[in-house]
Amino acid sequence: MPLSDVLFGDLSATGHAALKAVLMFLTALAVLRFSERRTVGQMTPYDFIVAVAVGAIVGRTATSAQTPWLTGAVALLALALVHTVVSRLRLLPWVHRAIDPQVHVLVRDGEVDHRKLRRAGLLDSDLAALLRQQGVSDVGQVHLAVFESKGGVSVLTSPAEHPDSSTEPATS
Repeated sequence: MPLSDVLFGDLSATGHAALKAVLMFLTALAVLRFSERRTVGQMTPYDFIVAVAVGAIVGRTATSAQTPWLTGAVALLALALVHTVVSRLRLLPWVHRAIDPQVHVLVRDGEVDHRKLRRAGLLDSDLAALLRQQGVSDVGQVHLAVFESKGGVSVLTSPAEHPDSSTEPATS
């Protein structure tokens, strides 16, 4: 096999690889947008897609005799371009709403919203574990617990739990 075939392969196949990479990115984004956030941890769905796709492309290009380097490189560049475009488009409110999952207030002033908890795919025991990780032993201490768009839970304890952290000036 000539070196030019190893490095460049069929140029029409390279264009098809770029198109398939973009289409697979958009397909994976749509699928992950509506899946539970617990599966992607602290990454946005499109960051997760790119991470997995990059690994797959690098692995396949490096180990497959039928996949020339140029095909893999163009697929990676196409993914990087789509990722950049999606990142920029997220600045538009309607695109942000379409791509990023909505945040859910799981606890407000010590009251658990079980409907939102179920929508987030969490059990009471999951919430209790997440609160313990934040140093909170009783849900009554929680002012807000928010299930973030990246899958993490932010916990704000009640101001009464931290009297020294008030922004009010001290009186003598």
